[in-house]
Amino acid sequence: MKKLLAIAVIYCLTFSVNAQIETPQPSPLGKIEQKVGLTDVSVEYSRPGMRGRTIFGDLVPFGEVWRTGANANTKITFSDDVKINGKELKKGSYGIYTVPNEGSWEVMFYADTNNWGVPQEWDDSKVALKATAETMEMPMKMETFTIVIDDLKNNSATLNFIWENTIAMLNIEVPADEKAMASIERVMNGPSANDYFSAATFYHEAGKDLEKAHKWVTKATEMAGDQAFWMLRRKSLIEADMGKKEQAIATAKRSLASAEKAKNADYVKMNKESIAEWGGNK
Repeated sequence: MKKLLAIAVIYCLTFSVNAQIETPQPSPLGKIEQKVGLTDVSVEYSRPGMRGRTIFGDLVPFGEVWRTGANANTKITFSDDVKINGKELKKGSYGIYTVPNEGSWEVMFYADTNNWGVPQEWDDSKVALKATAETMEMPMKMETFTIVIDDLKNNSATLNFIWENTIAMLNIEVPADEKAMASIERVMNGPSANDYFSAATFYHEAGKDLEKAHKWVTKATEMAGDQAFWMLRRKSLIEADMGKKEQAIATAKRSLASAEKAKNADYVKMNKESIAEWGGNK
């Protein structure tokens, strides 16, 4: 009897855990992801509907801090430092809070993104940036609160907050020119020492063309210098596999000296063992 009772209790508990009712949410979660220039911008927010209500000046009072949506705070994330209406904002995630008014909105980027609505204790020190958003009256009504990143250009975009017959707009500037120029210079200057080293390592470990691997690793060590003991170590291993034991020993000794200077015990040990194996201690 006790066993049957225990089974019944387990069944009831299992059913209560699994039988969670799912229904549509009145303010469903929305997410937008947009590449602006070379910067990733994403927004996560809940989208309340008008449902026959007057919004601004009533449901959302003028002159008061609004969560800018529903439920948890609206969150925006930038992958690079940006400018909002000409003001600098560091990369990262921010809660967006607004103070709607009839002619304009005050928009605040709040460093704490883990709030349900407006923080119970507002902390001005967490406001990373304040900006004034211009507003326009639309000829038609937007039933569901909507955030849109629009007017996309290489270096900028517009962040729009749209609800009822109001649209509030902020300008976002991104460092597309700086990132593009850096990318161009990096590529046009040719492969880096790490690029040559990675290619040589792959060829060596995959048993491919050792002549080519040696050419690349030599280029890498010339660019990086003797302080790159790990690159010299790879070069010595390639030379040993090519049957060039004297060169391998000489290169391993360079790697050993550099590893000793850097106090890297692992590479010191490996180089000493290889030098002995290749007959360098005779």
